[in-house]
Amino acid sequence: MSADPRLIIPLDLPSRAEAEAMVEALGDSVNFYKIGLQMLAVGGMDMARDLKARGRQVFLDWKLHDIGATVEKATAAIVGTGSCDLLTVHAQPQVLKAAVKGRGGETSARILGVTVLTSLSGQDLAEIGYGMGVEQLVERRIRQVIDAGADGVVASPHEAALARKIGGPDFLVVTPGVRPAWAGADDQARAATPAEALRNGASHLVCGRPITAAADPRAAALRIVEEMAGT
Repeated sequence: MSADPRLIIPLDLPSRAEAEAMVEALGDSVNFYKIGLQMLAVGGMDMARDLKARGRQVFLDWKLHDIGATVEKATAAIVGTGSCDLLTVHAQPQVLKAAVKGRGGETSARILGVTVLTSLSGQDLAEIGYGMGVEQLVERRIRQVIDAGADGVVASPHEAALARKIGGPDFLVVTPGVRPAWAGADDQARAATPAEALRNGASHLVCGRPITAAADPRAAALRIVEEMAGT
């Protein structure tokens, strides 16, 4: 069984060496990697470029969030390196529009708006100060992503069906918080199995610890690929 391009593995590891060792351990079972903030200070951009040079796909999960001018320039600089296929920004209108403008005509780099972090519950949103529940806020942000001309969203598997319904068949719906039935939920408040996430409308799944913390990461990845193949 070969890699499924819908499966994204986060390299949330303390060092470049450990991330490279994980890529080596996964071998041909994975073709798409996410590089987040943990790797940023330890060679994340260099690794992204190297992965692209090896024919892999790269998701830079930087979650950009700043004034429009800064986001525009940061997006242009990141996209200009040719180091990513997906780039995240927070799904707020000014941020989204600035990222799309900064990306320019380089449409091979797709812009994703982060709706509501999968670690947050409705109670968490109330404590932050939002006057609406998770689904209401996610729906608002999906529509803001579309209005800004971005390519898709990052949303939990529980809101994937809503994103697919609003965004249509070509809209990217990337779902973190994916946990197979044989793994724990960890810190994900709104998790689902790979099959559930795909049935709900996800285009891509992000699955980390069930694979990267496994005794045999390649076997764990292929176990998930097998589950995905039936969906």
